[in-house]
Amino acid sequence: MVKKVAVILSGCGVYDGSEIHEASAVLVHLSRDGAQVAFFAPNVTQMHVIDHTKGQPSDEKRNVLVESARIARGDIQDLDQLKVGELDALIIPGGFGVAKNLSTWAENGKNCTVSKAVEDTIKAFHAAKKPIGLCCISPILAAKILPGCEVTVGQDQECERWPHAKTADAVKELGCKHINRNVNEIHLDARYKLVTSCAYMCNAPAHEVYDGIGKLVREVLRLARVHP
Repeated sequence: MVKKVAVILSGCGVYDGSEIHEASAVLVHLSRDGAQVAFFAPNVTQMHVIDHTKGQPSDEKRNVLVESARIARGDIQDLDQLKVGELDALIIPGGFGVAKNLSTWAENGKNCTVSKAVEDTIKAFHAAKKPIGLCCISPILAAKILPGCEVTVGQDQECERWPHAKTADAVKELGCKHINRNVNEIHLDARYKLVTSCAYMCNAPAHEVYDGIGKLVREVLRLARVHP
């Protein structure tokens, strides 16, 4: 049977929304494996808008759902409309929008709050024993709301290749287990049916990020196919 996978977006653009290459990689791999995709995003105002040519905030106001529709080619729904019973799995690509629009991680780190709609959705998939795939910074959502889970955000020693490695320390401080993985690897927490991959948490070429996300998508779909 064709599996239907929810993909939650957080805007459009690495610095204030979903990382576009990660979102595209998720879509391509789901398509290649014959899955049906349902895009969702919260209908809220972005934390702020970044001018991506300068890396600086602008005075604009934008809506997360409206911006996410750019990636979804318009075929997207308000996250409040998501019905877990109609879906087989959940994937959330990364990008700063996860830390700014789906949570307050960008401002508060481990003391952040997760958007109620996002938290309710993750908890509902978990309660239904349906697989969840999180890449790049989005594993911090699981670390915040699924006590004791295992995730990877890449490596825990900062260097040029791993500029965001301190995120692993925050995961550990939340009482979760961080597993070091390379960009082309994934980690499966079988107890939670949670699959994570670091993607652009690593300063890696696009094809390596693409390959790692491909492994994440295939594992999520494998788990969905064995779901009772």
